[in-house]
Amino acid sequence: MTDTLVQSTKLMDGGAADPLLATEITSPADELKGWVVVDSLADGMAMGGTRMTESVTEAEVKGLARAMTTKLSLAGLPIGGAKAGIRAVPDRRDGVLRAFGRSVAPLLHGGVYLGCDLGTTHADRDLFFTEAGYDVLRDTRIPRLPTDWATFWKPLVDITGFGVSVGTLAAVDSRADGASCRVAIQGFGTVGRAVAKSLESHGHRVVAVADILGTVHAPQGLPVADLLAVTDSAGTIDRRRLPDSVSVHDEPEAWLDVDADVLVLAASGDAVRADNVERVRAGIVVEGGNLCCTPEAKAVMAARGIALVPDVVANVGGAGVTGCVLTGTVPFDLPLKQMVNWLFDWVEDRVRRNSREVLEVAAGGSDDPVADLLAHRGKAGW
Repeated sequence: MTDTLVQSTKLMDGGAADPLLATEITSPADELKGWVVVDSLADGMAMGGTRMTESVTEAEVKGLARAMTTKLSLAGLPIGGAKAGIRAVPDRRDGVLRAFGRSVAPLLHGGVYLGCDLGTTHADRDLFFTEAGYDVLRDTRIPRLPTDWATFWKPLVDITGFGVSVGTLAAVDSRADGASCRVAIQGFGTVGRAVAKSLESHGHRVVAVADILGTVHAPQGLPVADLLAVTDSAGTIDRRRLPDSVSVHDEPEAWLDVDADVLVLAASGDAVRADNVERVRAGIVVEGGNLCCTPEAKAVMAARGIALVPDVVANVGGAGVTGCVLTGTVPFDLPLKQMVNWLFDWVEDRVRRNSREVLEVAAGGSDDPVADLLAHRGKAGW
Protein backbone atom coordinates (compact mmCIF):
# COMPACT_ATOMS: atom_id res chain seq x y z
CA MET A 1 0.00 0.00 0.00
CA THR A 2 2.75 2.47 0.90
CA ASP A 3 4.58 2.21 -2.43
CA THR A 4 1.37 2.83 -4.35
CA LEU A 5 0.35 5.77 -2.19
CA VAL A 6 3.73 7.48 -2.51
CA GLN A 7 3.70 7.09 -6.29
CA SER A 8 0.14 8.36 -6.56
CA THR A 9 0.79 11.40 -4.39
CA LYS A 10 3.83 12.29 -6.47
CA LEU A 11 1.84 11.99 -9.69
CA MET A 12 -1.02 14.13 -8.44
CA ASP A 13 1.38 16.80 -7.22
CA GLY A 14 1.91 18.66 -10.48
CA GLY A 15 1.20 15.67 -12.74
CA ALA A 16 4.69 15.68 -14.32
CA ALA A 17 5.97 12.26 -13.26
CA ASP A 18 6.33 9.61 -15.95
CA PRO A 19 4.79 6.14 -15.60
CA LEU A 20 7.06 3.26 -14.64
CA LEU A 21 6.48 1.58 -18.01
CA ALA A 22 4.83 2.70 -21.23
CA THR A 23 5.20 0.34 -24.16
CA GLU A 24 3.67 0.11 -27.61
CA ILE A 25 2.30 -3.28 -28.65
CA THR A 26 2.27 -3.98 -32.40
CA SER A 27 1.81 -6.90 -34.76
CA PRO A 28 1.43 -5.69 -38.35
CA ALA A 29 0.38 -9.13 -39.61
CA ASP A 30 -2.54 -9.11 -37.18
CA GLU A 31 -3.24 -5.35 -37.54
CA LEU A 32 -2.59 -4.98 -33.81
CA LYS A 33 -1.66 -1.60 -32.42
CA GLY A 34 -1.93 -0.87 -28.74
CA TRP A 35 -0.24 0.28 -25.57
CA VAL A 36 0.31 -0.96 -22.05
CA VAL A 37 1.12 1.53 -19.30
CA VAL A 38 2.20 0.54 -15.81
CA ASP A 39 1.88 3.68 -13.75
CA SER A 40 2.92 2.25 -10.38
CA LEU A 41 3.74 -1.01 -8.62
CA ALA A 42 3.13 -2.30 -5.10
CA ASP A 43 4.77 -5.57 -4.06
CA GLY A 44 5.60 -6.08 -7.74
CA MET A 45 1.95 -6.01 -8.83
CA ALA A 46 -0.30 -3.66 -10.81
CA MET A 47 -3.76 -3.88 -12.32
CA GLY A 48 -6.07 -2.09 -14.75
CA GLY A 49 -8.51 -2.63 -17.59
CA THR A 50 -8.02 -3.12 -21.32
CA ARG A 51 -9.77 -0.48 -23.45
CA MET A 52 -10.57 -1.33 -27.08
CA THR A 53 -11.85 1.48 -29.30
CA GLU A 54 -11.04 2.77 -32.75
CA SER A 55 -9.70 6.05 -31.34
CA VAL A 56 -7.75 5.08 -28.21
CA THR A 57 -4.35 6.80 -27.88
CA GLU A 58 -1.22 6.34 -25.81
CA ALA A 59 -1.92 9.60 -23.97
CA GLU A 60 -5.40 8.34 -23.07
CA VAL A 61 -3.98 5.08 -21.72
CA LYS A 62 -1.40 6.97 -19.65
CA GLY A 63 -4.12 9.14 -18.14
CA LEU A 64 -6.26 6.11 -17.32
CA ALA A 65 -3.32 4.27 -15.73
CA ARG A 66 -2.52 7.29 -13.59
CA ALA A 67 -6.14 7.52 -12.50
CA MET A 68 -6.05 3.82 -11.59
CA THR A 69 -3.08 4.42 -9.30
CA THR A 70 -5.01 7.18 -7.54
CA LYS A 71 -8.23 5.15 -7.38
CA LEU A 72 -6.51 2.15 -5.78
CA SER A 73 -4.61 4.36 -3.36
CA LEU A 74 -7.79 6.08 -2.20
CA ALA A 75 -9.38 2.66 -1.72
CA GLY A 76 -6.44 1.52 0.40
CA LEU A 77 -5.50 -1.44 -1.81
CA PRO A 78 -1.83 -2.54 -1.92
CA ILE A 79 -1.52 -2.81 -5.69
CA GLY A 80 -0.31 -0.44 -8.39
CA GLY A 81 -2.20 1.08 -11.32
CA ALA A 82 -1.97 0.06 -14.97
CA LYS A 83 -4.02 0.22 -18.17
CA ALA A 84 -4.00 -1.15 -21.71
CA GLY A 85 -5.44 0.21 -24.92
CA ILE A 86 -6.05 -1.57 -28.22
CA ARG A 87 -7.03 0.07 -31.51
CA ALA A 88 -10.17 -1.77 -32.62
CA VAL A 89 -10.07 -3.13 -36.18
CA PRO A 90 -13.45 -3.97 -37.75
CA ASP A 91 -13.78 -7.66 -38.69
CA ARG A 92 -10.44 -8.54 -37.07
CA ARG A 93 -11.46 -8.45 -33.40
CA ASP A 94 -10.58 -11.98 -32.31
CA GLY A 95 -7.30 -12.01 -34.23
CA VAL A 96 -6.27 -8.68 -32.71
CA LEU A 97 -7.14 -9.89 -29.20
CA ARG A 98 -5.16 -13.10 -29.67
CA ALA A 99 -2.14 -11.16 -30.90
CA PHE A 100 -2.49 -8.85 -27.91
CA GLY A 101 -2.51 -11.84 -25.58
CA ARG A 102 0.70 -13.22 -27.06
CA SER A 103 2.36 -9.82 -26.79
CA VAL A 104 1.44 -9.10 -23.15
CA ALA A 105 1.99 -12.62 -21.82
CA PRO A 106 5.25 -11.68 -20.00
CA LEU A 107 3.47 -8.80 -18.24
CA LEU A 108 0.51 -10.94 -17.18
CA HIS A 109 2.76 -13.67 -15.80
CA GLY A 110 4.97 -11.03 -14.20
CA GLY A 111 2.26 -9.45 -12.03
CA VAL A 112 0.49 -6.91 -14.27
CA TYR A 113 -3.17 -7.90 -14.38
CA LEU A 114 -5.11 -6.54 -17.39
CA GLY A 115 -8.88 -6.97 -17.14
CA CYS A 116 -11.89 -5.50 -18.94
CA ASP A 117 -12.64 -1.89 -19.76
CA LEU A 118 -14.58 0.13 -22.34
CA GLY A 119 -14.97 -1.95 -25.50
CA THR A 120 -13.95 -5.31 -24.00
CA THR A 121 -15.92 -8.06 -22.30
CA HIS A 122 -15.06 -10.93 -19.98
CA ALA A 123 -15.11 -13.18 -23.07
CA ASP A 124 -12.52 -10.91 -24.73
CA ARG A 125 -10.38 -11.03 -21.60
CA ASP A 126 -10.63 -14.82 -21.50
CA LEU A 127 -9.58 -14.94 -25.16
CA PHE A 128 -6.34 -13.03 -24.69
CA PHE A 129 -5.68 -14.73 -21.34
CA THR A 130 -5.90 -18.12 -23.07
CA GLU A 131 -3.55 -16.96 -25.83
CA ALA A 132 -1.12 -15.78 -23.14
CA GLY A 133 -1.39 -19.07 -21.24
CA TYR A 134 -2.50 -17.14 -18.16
CA ASP A 135 -5.14 -18.13 -15.61
CA VAL A 136 -5.64 -15.65 -12.79
CA LEU A 137 -6.97 -18.37 -10.50
CA ARG A 138 -3.74 -20.34 -10.88
CA ASP A 139 -1.50 -17.41 -10.00
CA THR A 140 0.44 -18.51 -6.92
CA ARG A 141 0.31 -14.98 -5.49
CA ILE A 142 -3.49 -14.97 -5.42
CA PRO A 143 -5.54 -16.92 -2.85
CA ARG A 144 -7.91 -19.40 -4.45
CA LEU A 145 -11.55 -18.41 -4.98
CA PRO A 146 -14.19 -20.92 -3.88
CA THR A 147 -15.60 -20.97 -7.43
CA ASP A 148 -14.69 -20.17 -11.03
CA TRP A 149 -14.23 -16.56 -12.11
CA ALA A 150 -17.49 -16.32 -14.13
CA THR A 151 -19.62 -17.65 -11.26
CA PHE A 152 -17.85 -15.32 -8.85
CA TRP A 153 -18.58 -12.24 -10.99
CA LYS A 154 -22.22 -12.98 -11.86
CA PRO A 155 -23.73 -11.46 -8.68
CA LEU A 156 -21.25 -8.57 -8.87
CA VAL A 157 -22.21 -7.36 -12.35
CA ASP A 158 -23.70 -4.09 -11.00
CA ILE A 159 -20.96 -3.39 -8.44
CA THR A 160 -19.54 -0.38 -10.29
CA GLY A 161 -22.97 1.19 -10.70
CA PHE A 162 -23.64 0.46 -7.04
CA GLY A 163 -20.50 2.37 -6.06
CA VAL A 164 -21.43 5.33 -8.28
CA SER A 165 -24.86 5.38 -6.60
CA VAL A 166 -23.23 5.40 -3.16
CA GLY A 167 -21.04 8.35 -4.17
CA THR A 168 -24.04 10.20 -5.56
CA LEU A 169 -26.08 9.64 -2.42
CA ALA A 170 -23.16 10.76 -0.25
CA ALA A 171 -23.01 14.02 -2.22
CA VAL A 172 -26.77 14.49 -1.97
CA ASP A 173 -26.68 13.82 1.78
CA SER A 174 -24.05 16.54 2.17
CA ARG A 175 -26.58 19.17 1.10
CA ALA A 176 -28.26 21.12 3.87
CA ASP A 177 -31.88 20.63 2.75
CA GLY A 178 -31.84 16.83 2.31
CA ALA A 179 -34.72 17.11 -0.19
CA SER A 180 -35.46 14.72 -3.03
CA CYS A 181 -33.33 15.46 -6.10
CA ARG A 182 -33.88 15.57 -9.84
CA VAL A 183 -31.23 13.45 -11.53
CA ALA A 184 -29.93 13.45 -15.11
CA ILE A 185 -27.83 10.48 -16.25
CA GLN A 186 -25.53 10.68 -19.27
CA GLY A 187 -24.99 7.12 -20.46
CA PHE A 188 -27.38 4.21 -19.93
CA GLY A 189 -25.09 1.20 -20.01
CA THR A 190 -24.55 -1.11 -17.05
CA VAL A 191 -23.46 1.73 -14.76
CA GLY A 192 -26.15 4.21 -15.80
CA ARG A 193 -28.95 1.67 -15.44
CA ALA A 194 -27.77 0.59 -11.98
CA VAL A 195 -27.59 4.22 -10.87
CA ALA A 196 -31.10 4.94 -12.15
CA LYS A 197 -32.58 1.99 -10.22
CA SER A 198 -30.73 2.82 -7.03
CA LEU A 199 -31.48 6.55 -6.95
CA GLU A 200 -35.17 6.02 -7.70
CA SER A 201 -35.35 3.47 -4.87
CA HIS A 202 -33.98 6.18 -2.54
CA GLY A 203 -36.76 8.58 -3.47
CA HIS A 204 -35.02 10.67 -6.14
CA ARG A 205 -36.47 11.44 -9.58
CA VAL A 206 -34.58 10.48 -12.71
CA VAL A 207 -35.71 13.25 -15.05
CA ALA A 208 -33.40 12.64 -18.03
CA VAL A 209 -31.33 9.85 -19.53
CA ALA A 210 -28.96 10.16 -22.48
CA ASP A 211 -27.90 7.29 -24.72
CA ILE A 212 -26.09 7.15 -28.06
CA LEU A 213 -29.19 8.46 -29.88
CA GLY A 214 -29.85 11.51 -27.74
CA THR A 215 -31.72 12.41 -24.55
CA VAL A 216 -35.11 11.35 -23.19
CA HIS A 217 -36.64 13.73 -20.67
CA ALA A 218 -39.61 13.94 -18.34
CA PRO A 219 -39.59 16.77 -15.74
CA GLN A 220 -41.97 14.85 -13.48
CA GLY A 221 -39.66 11.84 -13.52
CA LEU A 222 -39.04 8.96 -15.90
CA PRO A 223 -40.62 5.60 -15.04
CA VAL A 224 -37.33 3.75 -14.55
CA ALA A 225 -38.77 0.22 -14.66
CA ASP A 226 -40.56 1.00 -17.94
CA LEU A 227 -37.44 2.65 -19.30
CA LEU A 228 -35.32 -0.40 -18.49
CA ALA A 229 -37.84 -2.63 -20.22
CA VAL A 230 -37.33 -0.80 -23.53
CA THR A 231 -33.52 -0.56 -23.28
CA ASP A 232 -31.22 -3.11 -24.92
CA SER A 233 -28.05 -4.57 -23.38
CA ALA A 234 -25.91 -1.88 -25.01
CA GLY A 235 -27.91 0.86 -23.27
CA THR A 236 -29.93 2.10 -26.26
CA ILE A 237 -33.52 3.10 -25.54
CA ASP A 238 -36.28 2.15 -28.01
CA ARG A 239 -37.98 5.50 -28.62
CA ARG A 240 -41.00 3.84 -30.24
CA ARG A 241 -42.01 2.26 -26.94
CA LEU A 242 -41.73 5.31 -24.72
CA PRO A 243 -44.89 6.79 -23.15
CA ASP A 244 -46.26 10.06 -24.56
CA SER A 245 -45.22 11.91 -21.40
CA VAL A 246 -41.54 11.47 -22.32
CA SER A 247 -39.95 13.99 -24.67
CA VAL A 248 -37.09 13.02 -26.97
CA HIS A 249 -34.20 15.31 -27.91
CA ASP A 250 -31.83 14.36 -30.73
CA GLU A 251 -29.49 17.31 -30.28
CA PRO A 252 -25.96 16.36 -29.19
CA GLU A 253 -25.37 16.94 -25.48
CA ALA A 254 -28.98 17.94 -24.80
CA TRP A 255 -28.53 16.35 -21.36
CA LEU A 256 -26.44 19.39 -20.40
CA ASP A 257 -29.46 21.66 -20.67
CA VAL A 258 -31.76 19.59 -18.44
CA ASP A 259 -32.92 21.32 -15.28
CA ALA A 260 -31.57 18.83 -12.71
CA ASP A 261 -29.98 18.94 -9.27
CA VAL A 262 -27.58 16.05 -9.95
CA LEU A 263 -25.75 15.10 -13.15
CA VAL A 264 -24.25 11.59 -13.29
CA LEU A 265 -21.75 11.08 -16.11
CA ALA A 266 -21.63 7.40 -17.05
CA ALA A 267 -20.42 7.36 -20.64
CA SER A 268 -17.36 8.51 -22.55
CA GLY A 269 -14.41 10.57 -21.37
CA ASP A 270 -14.19 14.36 -21.75
CA ALA A 271 -17.99 14.65 -21.66
CA VAL A 272 -17.71 17.99 -19.86
CA ARG A 273 -15.07 20.27 -21.32
CA ALA A 274 -14.05 23.92 -21.40
CA ASP A 275 -16.35 24.53 -24.38
CA ASN A 276 -19.53 23.15 -22.75
CA VAL A 277 -19.04 23.35 -18.97
CA GLU A 278 -21.03 26.60 -18.71
CA ARG A 279 -24.12 24.65 -19.79
CA VAL A 280 -24.00 22.43 -16.68
CA ARG A 281 -27.04 23.31 -14.55
CA ALA A 282 -26.73 20.74 -11.78
CA GLY A 283 -25.23 21.62 -8.41
CA ILE A 284 -23.72 18.13 -8.05
CA VAL A 285 -21.75 16.29 -10.75
CA VAL A 286 -20.65 12.66 -10.35
CA GLU A 287 -18.09 11.07 -12.65
CA GLY A 288 -19.46 7.55 -13.02
CA GLY A 289 -17.10 6.79 -15.90
CA ASN A 290 -13.39 7.37 -16.44
CA LEU A 291 -12.03 10.90 -17.02
CA CYS A 292 -15.50 12.32 -17.72
CA CYS A 293 -14.47 15.95 -17.06
CA THR A 294 -11.36 17.69 -18.31
CA PRO A 295 -9.14 19.53 -15.81
CA GLU A 296 -10.27 22.85 -17.28
CA ALA A 297 -13.93 21.94 -16.78
CA LYS A 298 -13.28 20.85 -13.19
CA ALA A 299 -11.70 24.21 -12.44
CA VAL A 300 -14.70 26.07 -13.84
CA MET A 301 -17.15 23.91 -11.88
CA ALA A 302 -15.20 24.46 -8.67
CA ALA A 303 -15.29 28.23 -9.23
CA ARG A 304 -19.06 28.02 -9.71
CA GLY A 305 -19.49 26.06 -6.49
CA ILE A 306 -20.54 22.82 -8.18
CA ALA A 307 -19.77 19.78 -6.00
CA LEU A 308 -17.84 17.11 -7.91
CA VAL A 309 -17.44 13.47 -6.95
CA PRO A 310 -14.51 12.44 -9.21
CA ASP A 311 -14.14 9.15 -11.05
CA VAL A 312 -11.27 7.98 -8.82
CA VAL A 313 -13.74 8.07 -5.92
CA ALA A 314 -17.06 6.98 -7.47
CA ASN A 315 -15.99 4.56 -10.22
CA VAL A 316 -14.22 2.05 -7.99
CA GLY A 317 -16.59 -0.93 -7.78
CA GLY A 318 -15.24 -3.30 -10.42
CA ALA A 319 -11.62 -2.31 -9.89
CA GLY A 320 -12.02 -2.56 -6.14
CA VAL A 321 -13.41 -6.10 -6.27
CA THR A 322 -10.63 -7.24 -8.60
CA GLY A 323 -8.05 -5.55 -6.38
CA CYS A 324 -9.49 -7.24 -3.29
CA VAL A 325 -9.07 -10.62 -4.99
CA LEU A 326 -5.59 -9.98 -6.38
CA THR A 327 -4.25 -8.73 -3.04
CA GLY A 328 -6.01 -11.28 -0.86
CA THR A 329 -7.99 -8.56 0.91
CA VAL A 330 -11.33 -10.37 0.64
CA PRO A 331 -11.86 -13.13 3.25
CA PHE A 332 -11.44 -16.20 1.04
CA ASP A 333 -12.76 -18.56 3.72
CA LEU A 334 -16.29 -17.15 3.40
CA PRO A 335 -19.00 -18.93 1.37
CA LEU A 336 -19.61 -17.26 -1.99
CA LYS A 337 -22.82 -15.44 -0.98
CA GLN A 338 -21.20 -14.01 2.15
CA MET A 339 -18.08 -13.08 0.18
CA VAL A 340 -20.22 -11.14 -2.32
CA ASN A 341 -22.01 -9.34 0.54
CA TRP A 342 -18.62 -8.51 2.09
CA LEU A 343 -17.46 -6.98 -1.21
CA PHE A 344 -20.59 -4.84 -1.58
CA ASP A 345 -20.09 -3.61 1.99
CA TRP A 346 -16.40 -2.91 1.27
CA VAL A 347 -17.22 -0.86 -1.85
CA GLU A 348 -19.97 1.03 -0.02
CA ASP A 349 -17.66 1.90 2.86
CA ARG A 350 -14.77 3.07 0.64
CA VAL A 351 -16.90 5.11 -1.77
CA ARG A 352 -19.01 6.78 0.92
CA ARG A 353 -16.01 7.73 3.05
CA ASN A 354 -13.92 8.98 0.12
CA SER A 355 -16.86 10.93 -1.34
CA ARG A 356 -17.52 12.71 1.92
CA GLU A 357 -13.87 13.50 2.55
CA VAL A 358 -13.06 14.73 -0.95
CA LEU A 359 -16.15 16.99 -0.87
CA GLU A 360 -15.08 18.34 2.52
CA VAL A 361 -11.58 19.09 1.22
CA ALA A 362 -13.04 20.77 -1.87
CA ALA A 363 -15.40 22.86 0.26
CA GLY A 364 -12.37 24.04 2.20
CA GLY A 365 -11.03 25.76 -0.91
CA SER A 366 -8.61 23.14 -2.25
CA ASP A 367 -7.58 23.54 -5.89
CA ASP A 368 -6.99 19.76 -6.14
CA PRO A 369 -8.96 17.98 -3.42
CA VAL A 370 -7.93 14.46 -4.46
CA ALA A 371 -4.21 15.28 -4.34
CA ASP A 372 -4.62 17.10 -1.03
CA LEU A 373 -6.58 14.19 0.46
CA LEU A 374 -3.90 11.71 -0.64
CA ALA A 375 -1.14 13.92 0.73
CA HIS A 376 -2.92 14.21 4.08
CA ARG A 377 -3.36 10.46 4.29
CA GLY A 378 0.26 9.89 3.36
CA LYS A 379 1.46 12.18 6.15
CA ALA A 380 -0.90 10.44 8.56
CA GLY A 381 0.51 7.04 7.61
CA TRP A 382 -2.93 5.93 6.39
